[in-house]
Amino acid sequence: MILMSPPCQPFTRIGLQGDVTDPRTNSLLYILDILPRLQKLPKYILLENVKGFEVSSTRDLLIQTLENCGFQYQEFLLSPTSLGIPNSRLRYFLIAKLQSEPLPFQAPGQVLTEFPKIESEHPERNRIEAENKMERKKIEPNICSDKSRPCSGKETILFKLETLEEIDRKHHQDSDLSVQMLKDFLEDDVDMNQYFLPPKSLLRYALLFDIVKPTCRRSTCFTKGYGSYIEGTGSVLQTTEDVQIEDIYKSLTNLPQEEKITKLLMLKLRYFTPKEIASLLGFPSEFGFPEKITVKQRYRLLGNSLNVHVVAKLIKILCE
Repeated sequence: MILMSPPCQPFTRIGLQGDVTDPRTNSLLYILDILPRLQKLPKYILLENVKGFEVSSTRDLLIQTLENCGFQYQEFLLSPTSLGIPNSRLRYFLIAKLQSEPLPFQAPGQVLTEFPKIESEHPERNRIEAENKMERKKIEPNICSDKSRPCSGKETILFKLETLEEIDRKHHQDSDLSVQMLKDFLEDDVDMNQYFLPPKSLLRYALLFDIVKPTCRRSTCFTKGYGSYIEGTGSVLQTTEDVQIEDIYKSLTNLPQEEKITKLLMLKLRYFTPKEIASLLGFPSEFGFPEKITVKQRYRLLGNSLNVHVVAKLIKILCE
């Protein structure tokens, strides 16, 4: 079996999209070059990368190589939300098996956005998964913010830099009972003082935060910049239960800076701890880092990781 996660930078939407011309693709191109010349081919292959890989020239070369070597394959765009985990982490996956017969769920030319159903799995779980297929599997936007009240149409109050569509989608995500609440992944016996956002960050980035509560069923993708940068790096947690975020934000507009900070501090916003992020990524409870690894380094390592449960499920499907 070959498990690989080639460098994603050549395929990211915010990068230069160098694709096959980017030197960081060379390691994958080398594998594709030697694969047909191996005396004994691997029986299984699993590859992970970012969304965007599926429309790259490198992907086309990968598919051509697999077909020439006699592999049956299927491509996916999957997020942990498909498994009931409250974290958006959309990734491209490809599984390939060395056999002449097509895979039972194979859909040539299609990138699936759902896990295929395995007959050996619990039928009730399959039914729930099917019922919750919905449009929520347009999981590309890693969107997350606090929305504890129903919002729709003209009733929605835009108190941050977001659109009506985004707010409605967030509310829909929080209403999806097939996904666990964040509180199931939170630590409760750790000193959180080092994780609270400082006043300077609260004031500067107030309109950019993706804010969630423990009762939310969503969070954005945590990147390696989490804890160092704000925008697009992951959600922050509101730890006060008796304060409505809408009430805080509606009152900010005409306040002087000091009063704005006082208002925002009422939310008690904090970063998720590395342990909590690891839990959302599917790492076991006994997983931990060496003490010499700083919090910043832990965030960077986790941001470059992938979801253990998603990969485990794909391996199980592949080996059926």
